[in-house]
Amino acid sequence: MAKEVVEALEIKADGAYVDATFGRGGHAEVILEKLGPGGRLIAIDRDPEAVASAQERFADDVRFSIVRGSFSMLEQHVSQLDLVGRIDGVLLDLGVSSPQLDDASRGFSFLADGPLDMRMDPQSGRPARDWLEHASESEIAEVIRRYSDERFARRIARAIVNERVNAPIETTRQLAQIVANAVPRHEPGKHPATRTFQAIRIHVNRELEELTAVLPQAVAILAVGGRLVVLSFHSLEDRIVKRFMRDQARGDIYPPEIPVPASSLAPKIRLIGKARYPSAQEIDTNPRARSAVLRAAERIGGAHA
Repeated sequence: MAKEVVEALEIKADGAYVDATFGRGGHAEVILEKLGPGGRLIAIDRDPEAVASAQERFADDVRFSIVRGSFSMLEQHVSQLDLVGRIDGVLLDLGVSSPQLDDASRGFSFLADGPLDMRMDPQSGRPARDWLEHASESEIAEVIRRYSDERFARRIARAIVNERVNAPIETTRQLAQIVANAVPRHEPGKHPATRTFQAIRIHVNRELEELTAVLPQAVAILAVGGRLVVLSFHSLEDRIVKRFMRDQARGDIYPPEIPVPASSLAPKIRLIGKARYPSAQEIDTNPRARSAVLRAAERIGGAHA
């Protein structure tokens, strides 16, 4: 949804923007095309391969810089550049990137065999295989249920625990087969391990916690009139984004028994249109976009922290 993202950001030629999820630079490239010589784009990614790709791809563009790190440290990254309150747009393109999915060595996909890792930053945190080796059956079941709404979460967790007694579960193919054997029924056209892999990935990378942490920081660093644009691919992500934007657009919350005039609520943002979804043509071209939801909001004033 590159076209919709650019429209939502309403890019100014001399503006300063943050692509907080660089990936492989698809959105960054489009943003840079819209920026003039005085514009600036700061990219962030915790994946060292993404950072290396950015440094190679945009090395000669003085308007571009890349920071390696989590976007949950967004305000700190921008503060070091003395740009808090001066950012004209922040983009969050959530979830796993296509290159991560396509690289079997990263362990995100059940379509090819590889080490069961799933970390977006493979140099920090705990790989999925270690977590599966030590987590209790109830913990595994809860993660799978909570993050994927998998109806057979308990059966899958039990199968994982039973299998690891015989040998460590170290590859994506092992896990995919265990799940397939444990699930008595699955959705037509969808691999039975789809939901389980998604849930474990979200848990290993603390994706929902990271998202919850970054949203208020994104608003805090925006200039008045600056835009926050979020592209999510999972209902739990979109729920967090939707609620955050709704609450920030309403303003301060007071007990219901206290009468407060609307002028005193001090909302920080206004919503820009309704949620947007990919066109049928885009889904045909890129099936991974089928679950995408785009939401946008604009900073409307108030003192910055």
